[in-house]
Amino acid sequence: MTRFVQLHLLVSYPPANLNRDDLGQPKTARMGGVDRLRISSQSLKRAWRTSDLMQQQIGERIGKRTKRLGCEAFDALVAAGIPEKSAKEWATKIAGVYGAVKKENPLEIEQLVHVAPEERATLDALVATLAAEKRAPTEDELDALLHTQTAVDIAMFGRMLASKTEHNAEAAVQVAHAIGVHASVIEDDYFTAVDDLNLADPGAAHIGETGFAAAVFYQYVCIDRDLLKRNLGGDEALTQRALRAVAEAAHKVGPTGKQNSFASRAYAHYSLIEKGSQQPRSLSLAFVKPVSGSDYAGEAVQSLERVRENMDKVYGNCADARYELDVLKGKGSLAELLDFVAVE
Repeated sequence: MTRFVQLHLLVSYPPANLNRDDLGQPKTARMGGVDRLRISSQSLKRAWRTSDLMQQQIGERIGKRTKRLGCEAFDALVAAGIPEKSAKEWATKIAGVYGAVKKENPLEIEQLVHVAPEERATLDALVATLAAEKRAPTEDELDALLHTQTAVDIAMFGRMLASKTEHNAEAAVQVAHAIGVHASVIEDDYFTAVDDLNLADPGAAHIGETGFAAAVFYQYVCIDRDLLKRNLGGDEALTQRALRAVAEAAHKVGPTGKQNSFASRAYAHYSLIEKGSQQPRSLSLAFVKPVSGSDYAGEAVQSLERVRENMDKVYGNCADARYELDVLKGKGSLAELLDFVAVE
């Protein structure tokens, strides 16, 4: 019985600023005595769930994260002819279902709430009913706004509703922060822009700087397949669609930060997929000692495979089945990999 599906990926990015810190610089982490580039798990998950790829494959099952449910209910009620005072009162009650509302604007929820498509449809239907019948919502109607749902991204990444804990969902997909396998130095790109119409003074009309760096990243994803299926109401077909979608996105989709400036798009050049009921483990140990030399991409593969083999020697087989894709060797195919990931 397969419970866990683990993805170990290596992705090489050219100069980029995919995920910025509060100063606008690429995020970093210190590991093995050197500074590495880092991409946060939050950045990766958002890139995957909002990607065209995910929308094409399971878009009808993707939810929305927002604070504005009360604002949208208010706008719809006013557009339907409800007086603003009544619309605000009713919409504030609706917003309060999803969490604490802001004191300065009770139409807006303090925390982002992840709402499934079927829950949003229930909200829209309630607003239409209130507008048609010109009345406030009942407690039963408000209680019905959150209900059993099968949004794939909620099933994958979970949600927390502090005031409605019975509608919380435990994440079935755990995503580690991607970490550079070698030391990286953040550099500054000094750039200028010229005013095309200012022929008298050909100097720079704008001067700026932006940070960037390049790295090969190790990316780890752990999927509890049993939990994912439970979160999706026991639907095996939908579970397989979800597994295919998230695995393909992890291989093909990266954060969109500064893409127009750097065009730093990349596919994973290596991936190891593991399935089994054993306790999961990351292979980040392979990169505690930073990869060095001139072939980061190839040496990272060798280091990862060596640690994986040694773990099997020490602990026994850490997976029941494996599939390997290696672009540098022309080994494996994404189609076969996705079949392997999806089928139990």
